[in-house]
Amino acid sequence: MVIWNSNMTENIRDSICFGAGRLTIEDVTDIAGGASVRLNDTAEFTSKIQRGTAFLERLLEDEGVIYGVTTGYGDSCTVAIPTELVDELPLHLTRFHGCGLGDNLDHQQARAVLATRLCSLSQGVSGVSLELLQQIVTLINHDIAPRIPQEGSVGASGDLTPLSYLAASLIGEREVIYKGEIKPTADVYSQLGISPIKLKPKEGLALMNGTSVMTALACLAFKRAEYLAQISTRITAMVSVAMQGNDFHFDKALFAVKPHPGQQQIASWLRDDLQANRPPRNSDRLQDRYSLRCAPHVIGTLQDSLPWLRQLIENELNSANDNPIIDGDNECVLHGGHFYGGHIALAMDTLKTVIANIADLLDRQMAQLMDYKFNNGLPFNLTGSTGSRKPINHGFKAVQIGISAWTAEALKHTMPASVFSRSTECHNQDKVSMGTIASRDCLRVLELTEQVASASLLAATQAIELRKRQGELEQDQISPALQAMVKSVRKDFEVVNEDRPLEQELRLFVGKIQQQNWKMYN
Repeated sequence: MVIWNSNMTENIRDSICFGAGRLTIEDVTDIAGGASVRLNDTAEFTSKIQRGTAFLERLLEDEGVIYGVTTGYGDSCTVAIPTELVDELPLHLTRFHGCGLGDNLDHQQARAVLATRLCSLSQGVSGVSLELLQQIVTLINHDIAPRIPQEGSVGASGDLTPLSYLAASLIGEREVIYKGEIKPTADVYSQLGISPIKLKPKEGLALMNGTSVMTALACLAFKRAEYLAQISTRITAMVSVAMQGNDFHFDKALFAVKPHPGQQQIASWLRDDLQANRPPRNSDRLQDRYSLRCAPHVIGTLQDSLPWLRQLIENELNSANDNPIIDGDNECVLHGGHFYGGHIALAMDTLKTVIANIADLLDRQMAQLMDYKFNNGLPFNLTGSTGSRKPINHGFKAVQIGISAWTAEALKHTMPASVFSRSTECHNQDKVSMGTIASRDCLRVLELTEQVASASLLAATQAIELRKRQGELEQDQISPALQAMVKSVRKDFEVVNEDRPLEQELRLFVGKIQQQNWKMYN
């Protein structure tokens, strides 16, 4: 779970406008963190929305055949819906999809889902009313989030089952998250004087037939990954100092000959962090092991992937991704498969792999740092104990085991979800994206890697303090950036001299990383 703090929301605008232009990943994460929203109030936007609904109403009056409006859904598209039952069909769609299981999305994730669905419907080609769009705005601005179980979507026809919980909340059914509690939607509406809406014939399908859950989670994952590239670079610099590593491995001229811009950025950040008069090395090793020497190449794959991952995610965010598309301007109904979440599946399968590689990198750095055979004179397991009590103290021994376990689990989750397409729904949905599973996997890999980073940050801080204690590192031999980082960590972390449980400190620093507590690089 990510909890946004003031550092993350300091630039949030008073209100984010829908229907006036493209939204960004940052817009979604700002809304997840508490930003308010509004609809574009221009006549142009209002008219576009109204033309779509008016066109649908005329088709119904003329007894036109419209998928999901006058027909059943999916493989049932050959079933004609009697005119007198058309109005009830969207309600049945929301209800029979109320079968999600697993843990619920947290409050901020559910707010992000509201934002991504509102963005898609605000494209003006889904045949929904202004009243429906405004109801989503009302939920966001009253900080009411639908309770959405995580499991039950195959990612095409979009996120049908999880989005049914959003649809249900708009009509006053099921449950919502409000003021930190799960409550019946009807009770919250009554308390706040909110009226449930009645879904028009196309609106159940428009709400549910799309990629908004996977896209919301992808937006949140992207921002965490973006920060993880920075914190893992900072930790690597700290480990290099503690290990008495070679800073020439990050030389500007060296990286000029391999021009991956993200990789060059990581090397540049490392150079900045290592700008100090380094102490004499206690090693004749000309080349550090790969987990230090190749850190820009590992973290750089994440950094270089971010621009094109952003493109994939933001294009999906700003798309109309339901079916059919209702073109009110040209008065036609376009049947297709825009609910297919393949681009988000690709983005999340890719991102979780590069993130897991960060966990593996830090795991290897920690294995070196705590092993007296490789750490250039640091104590066994980074224990701070000395003298007669040293034999019974074990420092970071168990933490290193934990790092190994979290890394292994992260690596295990890198199997691409998108290759597990399953034919479903009477073989109508015979090729599906699994994009939502990929997004959930990615968030789990991020959580595990943030745990590795938390432990690595504490271990690197401990190692630097031990170097100082041993008289092998002076304060002026550490760059100002690393001095500030160590000082900040030490506010909540005492050097481990006598063994103590470290769980609460590890959890605290996982939270700080998820909150993006430290401003890293410009």
